[in-house]
Amino acid sequence: QVQLVESGGGLVQAGGSLRLSCAASGTSFTPNLMGWYRQAPGKPRELVAVIWSGGNINYADSVKGRFTISRDNAKNTVYLQMNSLKPEDSGVYYCYAQLPGNYWGQGTQVTVSS
Repeated sequence: QVQLVESGGGLVQAGGSLRLSCAASGTSFTPNLMGWYRQAPGKPRELVAVIWSGGNINYADSVKGRFTISRDNAKNTVYLQMNSLKPEDSGVYYCYAQLPGNYWGQGTQVTVSS
């Protein structure tokens, strides 16, 4: 069965950096689309960044210029480098993969203190 395993969340001060990783296992397919969404308390889940297998990328306006998404297709892994973090970036970050079917990771907490 397909699993998405995330790592890299944590607590950081405003202006700091974190790097998230997500590896997809249990599939022989290369995900067409991989990416990251986040959810803050009391708010809906929102797109942060996604990357297609061919390399096209889409970022939320709020993270452009600060976050960088990348992927390693050979490892079915997607990364999110987050720089210049702000308190409003805090939330649970979820990995997403579009295979045949849509899959979500369990979520990793990112907390940015002011």
